[in-house]
Formats: sequence, C-alpha cells, structure tokens
Amino acid sequence: MEEIWKPTPQQLEQAIHKQLPDLIEPDLKALFVGTNPGLYSAAVGHHFARPGNRFWPAMHRGKITERLYSPFEDDKLLARGGGLTNIVSRASKRADELSKAELDAGADILTKKVLKFCPQKVVFLGIISYRKAFGRNKAQLGLQAERIGTAEVWVLPNPSGLNAHYQIPELGKIFARMWR
Repeated sequence: MEEIWKPTPQQLEQAIHKQLPDLIEPDLKALFVGTNPGLYSAAVGHHFARPGNRFWPAMHRGKITERLYSPFEDDKLLARGGGLTNIVSRASKRADELSKAELDAGADILTKKVLKFCPQKVVFLGIISYRKAFGRNKAQLGLQAERIGTAEVWVLPNPSGLNAHYQIPELGKIFARMWR
C-alpha cells in the first residue's frame, strides 16, 4: 500500500490543473463519476482524498466495500466492481470554477468512456454538475429515465463535506439502494 501523506500548502497550489487517472475497466457494476478532482485529491493522486469527504465512509456504510477504505486504496475498488472518473479531469479549488464549455466537453468524453467500457451503472456524485453537464435541469436524485448506452444513470448526493444536507448514515443507505 502507498504511504498516506498530507500535502503541504505549496503542493496544493501546484495541484491546480493536475489530473487524476481514471480507475476503470470493462463491465464494472458501477462507474462513480465526480465533478472534477479537488486540489487535495490531485496533490496526493487519489480520488476523494480530502479529509471530511464522505465518499469512502458512504461506500462502507452502503456495504459496497467490506471495510472503510483509505483514499490511498482507491484502486482496490475495481476488485469490488466499482470504477472512478470525473466529468472534468482537471483539478480546481472549487467545482464552480469550471466553465460550461469544460462541462460540455467532459460530458462528451465521459459518454465515450461509458460506451467503451460498458459499466452496468453510471453514478454521478452531485446533482448540480450532472444537470449542467448533461442539460438535465429538472433531474432529481436517484435513478434517471435515460441511459448512456446500456448503462443505468444514477445521481446521488455529492459526498463532499460541504454538503450538509446528507450525513454519512443517510448517504450509506442511498449508496446501498443504488448498488443493489
């Protein structure tokens, strides 16, 4: 396992515009899609790495992972049938820094990935970025009517610690419903 470390302020600043590699392979049960990497995740090179992000606790509470994974173990999710990618690949301080053109281009790139790798489900982690990138202004949380190729499309709450509307126990239940 890779050593766990915390980035310095200088490393965070240098992470602007860095990209995180996708963790994806054919025929996954679910491809989890973030908006874009935050600076903390880009600096350490792992998805959902910022302390306070509830993705990994929600995955464990939802029984998608057999134990609470560290972000530094994100590659182990593939063995459980899950993959990780983002709508926009470049890191930023905040998702609202992304332009509509970046979100549109990211939606096109993501659609091509889904058609190539054929996951059973595409799971967007955050409704606002899904609405903006895919032009679904009235989308609600949960299973969507449309598909990407043969993949179901799900929209779950953003697991960021900044999203105070959902706590870990509720996120775990929502993630578990999607995983069935």
